[in-house]
Amino acid sequence: MIAVLLIILAGLASAVALRYASARVKVTDQSIAARVNDLLPQTQCGQCGYAGCKPYAQAIAEGDAINKCPPGGAATIAALAELLDVEPLPLDAAEETLPRVAYIREAECIGCTKCIRACPVDAIVGAAKLMHTVIVDECTGCDLCLEPCPVDCIEMRDLPLRVADWTWPLPQGRLIHSDGEQAA
Repeated sequence: MIAVLLIILAGLASAVALRYASARVKVTDQSIAARVNDLLPQTQCGQCGYAGCKPYAQAIAEGDAINKCPPGGAATIAALAELLDVEPLPLDAAEETLPRVAYIREAECIGCTKCIRACPVDAIVGAAKLMHTVIVDECTGCDLCLEPCPVDCIEMRDLPLRVADWTWPLPQGRLIHSDGEQAA
């Protein structure tokens, strides 16, 4: 009986010690690939030459160039350069594009479902032999749905400007400098 109580007490003491140690020594070190992946735009478009953002993040962590992501553009390159402590490079092999979304001309859609299968983020909904449509908030603008469409009823459109995205222009002619003079 005493042996059982000693084992229970030892187990409780070990549990308390482990709980204290886990609270005191937290390991929050994320791998470089995971931190790089967090900075990428998650479009899964393959424009970088990799199957998606996670494989590209792994390649960057292993030494590949940080400038192969057109959807991320200059802002992503700058963030990656800061994270990895390297010089930012100009965007490689493609121009930075404005955010775009796919648009299906629904009257022309034949319901073949090829675009649904091509979409890496499931932003296209519909059923076989019925029209399809795009969930704008889910579409990443990767263009992967364009090529498989047999009737060419999908087009890429600039992302509509929303109230949350709009900013007021600065009133250049009425700015007052710190020395008290008015700007011209």
